[in-house]
Amino acid sequence: MTSSIALIGASGNAGSRILNELSRRGYLVTAIARNADKIAALPGVTAKAGDVHDAAGLTALLRGHDVVISAVHFTASDAATLIAAVKAAEPKRYLVVGGAGSLEVSPGLALIDTPDFPAIYKDESGKGVAFLQRLREEPELDWTFLSPSADFSAGDRTGIFRLGNDALLTNEHGSRISFEDYAVALVDEIETPAHRRARFTVGY
Repeated sequence: MTSSIALIGASGNAGSRILNELSRRGYLVTAIARNADKIAALPGVTAKAGDVHDAAGLTALLRGHDVVISAVHFTASDAATLIAAVKAAEPKRYLVVGGAGSLEVSPGLALIDTPDFPAIYKDESGKGVAFLQRLREEPELDWTFLSPSADFSAGDRTGIFRLGNDALLTNEHGSRISFEDYAVALVDEIETPAHRRARFTVGY
């Protein structure tokens, strides 16, 4: 088992579910958030306060971990600063909670570029697209970017879902994944790497 994991954004919607999944599987986790008091007290978890805009401070928190996961909003962080801090910490792997906007709804057409894409999500999604492109140009990091489905919200941990690559996953109910099942897929990827230096997606 991977001995230690650092999770940035551990108190957020996705981050808190990932933290819970890691804890239930017995991992030792350094859980990082701007306000450490908001991080859930769970077995194997050490809460730490950290600022994603402080590259040196973040590097110090991340150093010594086998895996780093970032679950922070793209609009609440700076891609260059975050990636530089991770690279300086030298983990074996870097996993990113991505967005759905860069997924294709048809060949060559990304979800963010469709006419009905909600304006409220445009900025966050656009920065996610840029973050993924930056990772693809990154020669050193062993990264993985996991895009959720279009509807990414609270729900049940069923353990039943589908994986894809660059195309948005849909079914008769639309395009959806719960935070809880997303966390299962992410931790599965840590345990059984299948998408190194690649993006993949999860949905029902």
